[in-house]
Amino acid sequence: MAKAFFRLQKFLRRTQFLLFFLTAAYLMAGSLLLLQRTHLVVQQGSRGTSAGQALPAPEAMLGAGLADPRTAQSPSPRLLAGTAVLQEPAPDLRHGPRWLASRNSELRQLRRRWFHRFISDQEPMQTAGLKTMKHTAEHKGTYMGCFSDDSRERTLKGAVFYDLRKMTVSHCQEACAERAYTYAGLAYGAECYCGNKLPATASRPEECNSECKGEKGSVCGGVNRLSVYRVEELWAAAPRRRNVIYRGCFRAPENLTDTFPASLIQPNLTVEMCSEFCSKKEFPLAVIRGRECYCGYPTGRFSLHGGADGRLCSGMLNASSTGGKYCLVYQTPVQDTRCTDRKFLTTKSKVFVALSSFPGAGNTWARHLIEHATGYYTGSYYFDGALYNKGFKGEKDHWRSRRTICVKTHESGKTEIEMFDSAILLIRNPFKSLMAEFNRKFAGHLGYATDRNWKSKEWPDFVNSYASWWASHVLDWLKYGKRLLVIHYEDLKQSLIPKLKEMVEFLNMTVTEDRLLCVENNRDGNFKRSGAKQKDFEPFTQEMKDLINRYILTVDEALRGRNFTGLPREYVPR
Repeated sequence: MAKAFFRLQKFLRRTQFLLFFLTAAYLMAGSLLLLQRTHLVVQQGSRGTSAGQALPAPEAMLGAGLADPRTAQSPSPRLLAGTAVLQEPAPDLRHGPRWLASRNSELRQLRRRWFHRFISDQEPMQTAGLKTMKHTAEHKGTYMGCFSDDSRERTLKGAVFYDLRKMTVSHCQEACAERAYTYAGLAYGAECYCGNKLPATASRPEECNSECKGEKGSVCGGVNRLSVYRVEELWAAAPRRRNVIYRGCFRAPENLTDTFPASLIQPNLTVEMCSEFCSKKEFPLAVIRGRECYCGYPTGRFSLHGGADGRLCSGMLNASSTGGKYCLVYQTPVQDTRCTDRKFLTTKSKVFVALSSFPGAGNTWARHLIEHATGYYTGSYYFDGALYNKGFKGEKDHWRSRRTICVKTHESGKTEIEMFDSAILLIRNPFKSLMAEFNRKFAGHLGYATDRNWKSKEWPDFVNSYASWWASHVLDWLKYGKRLLVIHYEDLKQSLIPKLKEMVEFLNMTVTEDRLLCVENNRDGNFKRSGAKQKDFEPFTQEMKDLINRYILTVDEALRGRNFTGLPREYVPR
């Protein structure tokens, strides 16, 4: 018994010693880790960025001398000293492909950090806006009930709006009333549909159970269910947006009755009469030939390509007869909804495709065209809440999910590029791209930077930093891309359907001609800046122009060296 007790006592002493030893080791390890972190903070502080400080804008980071990750292990004395100048190569090596490729690694890190800082800055602002929103908004329209909603045979199809963050009943009602629609319907808590016909199939009231994204306590439809309001009584108070756009003079098809689904013969016919008639019928085109008014869509039989001389349609509105070889065409406020339905891929894509471009090169516009042409969402390497809220649902999907038809990216560099099996490389005039990205940086997707921004020191710093990125982005994709389709923004703008066909075929998709014509009819999308804001000064100095022109020549030569079409002649220096 004594022997057993002695063994137990010996074991407990050893355990006590072991516990003491482990505790001491743990405390020492923690102290070493704390000292190491403190050393890193001090070292980062000497480079110009403290551990708790928000990341500065790209140009500020360039000024601080951002190191290439490959050289981070042995930083140069200049970087540790916090120098305000980037290491510059010899003058004869600048603007060449090698220098651009090495500089691009710095700029890629710059862009990534700046982009995520921009997004994180936007989120608190949007959240604050939601908190201050009044939850007791008055619904002035007459509630008609809950109805079934079939995306293939949608009744309310005159106009479609998305706002996945701020949709309210009043917002939808006002949007439909402004366009003089009779009904406004809400679905999924964030989608708004307008039209002049009440949906045929009623549903139980409890099936409309989705709370409005921007208005707690209010119902905005449900899954395949519409909360429908009659808004005709709001027309008088709503600002009218019945803009009718003149599309031109065209040769009339041989049989207008077969070409257009609706028609009207009216003495003293006016543009307003015909447009109002076609809007009520929910058609995007109003076609006038003398006393005849026709309504319909752009189709293969009447594509709105190759317009005639406007003089051939002179006197058409005052004609009292019917018939004739030519007709006037107007765009009504009604949205062409033949191509607005979109979804995620039902099975994972076998080919991982990038939609790559320099920022400001029209990537969002290209995504709009691709989504409406194919009927599938596009994804994004980033998450932009503003795009997601306006209907780009692929923004929230993980970029490697392969549920989207292609993935937006501004990244470059061997590792990032080789992740993709193929890519559509979108290139735009660098002068236009730089201005577009500068506008987005200071005023969002639809705004314009102020004159004060353009005349500040930030603009020349921005050009100096981003102009080289424009060139190195293209060079990297030409070098490391496995299978490329190069699309020039200017060519896409000028010849939309042929270029869009190329993109769709590259994505291994087939679409109908009518769907492509629908995309052309809705070509602008929701993220086009309204007009070109004219500045009373030239933002580019001669020094900036010389710098950018050298990059243009480098990229043009690289494209031709890979047997691609060179850059458009309109901006290649001659």
